[in-house]
Amino acid sequence: MEELSIEERVLKLLKTAKKSLSFEEIMKKLGLERKALKKALRNLRKSKRVLVEKGKYRWGEEVVTGKVLPYPAGFGFLQLGEGKKDVYIPPFEMAKVFGGDVVRAKVVEYKGKKEVRILRVLKRAKKQLVCKLVKRKGCLAVPIDENTHQTLHLEDECGEIKDGTLILVQIKRFPSEGSPPLGSIKKVLGHPEEKNLIIDVLVHKYSLPTEYPREVLKEIEKLEIDIQGELHRRRDLRDQMCFTIDPNKAKDFDDAVAIEKTPEGHYRLWVHIADVSHFVKEGSATDKEAFKRGFTFYLPDRTLHMLPEKLAGDLCSLRPMEDRFTLTCEMVFNSSGKLLQYDIYESIIRSKARLTYDEALRLIVGDPALEKRYPELVEPLRLMEDLYRILARMRWDRGSIDFDLPEAELIVDEYGEPVAVLPYERHTAHRIIEQFMISANETVAMHLENMGYPCLFRVHEKPDPERIESLLEILAGLGYKVRKGPLTPKFFQKIIEDFEGRSEENLVRFLTLRSMKRAHYSPNNLGHFGLASESYAHFTSPIRRYPDLIVHRLLKKALGGEEIEYESTLSYLEMAGMHLSQQERLAEDVEREAIDRLKVRFMRSHLGEEFEGVVTGVVSFGLFVEIQEYLVEGLVNLSTLKDDHYVYDEPAHRLVGVRTGKVYRLGDRVKVKVVGLDEDRARLELLLL
Repeated sequence: MEELSIEERVLKLLKTAKKSLSFEEIMKKLGLERKALKKALRNLRKSKRVLVEKGKYRWGEEVVTGKVLPYPAGFGFLQLGEGKKDVYIPPFEMAKVFGGDVVRAKVVEYKGKKEVRILRVLKRAKKQLVCKLVKRKGCLAVPIDENTHQTLHLEDECGEIKDGTLILVQIKRFPSEGSPPLGSIKKVLGHPEEKNLIIDVLVHKYSLPTEYPREVLKEIEKLEIDIQGELHRRRDLRDQMCFTIDPNKAKDFDDAVAIEKTPEGHYRLWVHIADVSHFVKEGSATDKEAFKRGFTFYLPDRTLHMLPEKLAGDLCSLRPMEDRFTLTCEMVFNSSGKLLQYDIYESIIRSKARLTYDEALRLIVGDPALEKRYPELVEPLRLMEDLYRILARMRWDRGSIDFDLPEAELIVDEYGEPVAVLPYERHTAHRIIEQFMISANETVAMHLENMGYPCLFRVHEKPDPERIESLLEILAGLGYKVRKGPLTPKFFQKIIEDFEGRSEENLVRFLTLRSMKRAHYSPNNLGHFGLASESYAHFTSPIRRYPDLIVHRLLKKALGGEEIEYESTLSYLEMAGMHLSQQERLAEDVEREAIDRLKVRFMRSHLGEEFEGVVTGVVSFGLFVEIQEYLVEGLVNLSTLKDDHYVYDEPAHRLVGVRTGKVYRLGDRVKVKVVGLDEDRARLELLLL
């Protein structure tokens, strides 16, 4: 049996002691040396596991603060953050809280394991919940999000509302020991069998803003474009051959581009970005609302804009043949892609055309009908393709990682029902704009640094070595000969390169991306690992991203030589970076959940059909398989593999048949049949054929 440490022996003694003990008493009872006991007590006091009162020591319960993470089975975990291990919350304690609540709790030991006892709820995560109405001894409401461990009693009459109807419930009384939560119906959303409510549910579930405050609408009523009032202080580039390239459905245009070859054979590139900061003044009602939202939320059937339509789709949008205010980043590159010089300034432009990505590609490769329509755009576009290839090669040599995962576009009808899932092809025209925006973002970040001004950087830190070890283990299971080396962008570039053209290529891209840290916003320049960039900021999308608006304002101050209060600005950027990183994650989560749920709904019409798939996950209870045609994932439950008894080989991420030796591993191509679906949990049930 393992010998207890001195600290553990002291704790054991103090836990069982009926009164506080002096130093001498502890030393005598445990037969310890003075020096060793002093050190142990010092550590125990530091961690607050031992408390001192009037020179005597007593056991101190560990008190922690954290966020509640519920699990469907009714238990939960308290997330302590900062690399600390989550602590188990038993079901009887979960009865007092909702997911996301911030609580203070004491850590106790029960049957040799740590778990919490909640002392106090510090902050409630939600004031309303989307629930399913259940008529059982009165009107009950069961949350359809992570809070399924709670059932709310309703104070309303619900006689005429159909059982199973989705409702928005206002919480009137939060749960406590022996007292269930109480709520009232705020809104009846509808019955899921009668209409598709997926997006409406998500809007309410995440409390997404759908309307603007009255003061914002009043404020923007007065805004207009005053060209004459701005001409004296902006460069007039309205005669320039610039244009926008965007997706088919885009209604707001942040960026326009222009190019020319200089007499020396260099490339002069202009990236014009909508000057949102001209209209949205710091501290205004519009500014406060935009900051609160942080981002535009793109959902399959609607767009929840960061800025009101008058700004997003009109005054700020670089619409064709209309004068618009912009911030311009003008860059000169040589034939190797090296930035020779740059200039950043306020400007006025007039976009000469609004191209879609497909139209831009057709003009580059040659389409006589389109060339006749846009004869003046053919040469600039082909020049842009040349520069893009030069810049792409330079970035590749530097170590920039291109994850380039396959994407699917979800098509919905007027009722929000999914009618098709189509592959979304990214081609040369997408990459041209992407590369030019990266160049402008890097140049702006570098400029602010060189000027000695703070900046809200877009940072992407080096990956965690432990996660990379785990990735390399998985890759070894796929037959990859791991050549360990320094964790540079080049190292990951080589992994992706080695799998190119293999059936596991997209899986490896996904696994490599998943092993990385998330990019976020910070005033501390930690570089951008994925782009192998020393300085990077978001500058090119101020209509849909608030961080870009912050960068625009800092740029204008730097261009005007304005003095700023450095420390207070840094403090603001720290706060803004945290808030905007959270909002970005929310936007990504909502968009992903919307697509996942709609894909499962779409597969209702494919029940019983067979598909080709790839194993994307191996777990103790089965296989996750992605149906390639629609990029939708489902579970093959272990219990349905009847041909053998399969055991889970965790280190190798595979299932192995005990009798046959048959192996199912990550990356395997398989044939599956869709046998069931759970729309509430956005899950497909698959059968391996």
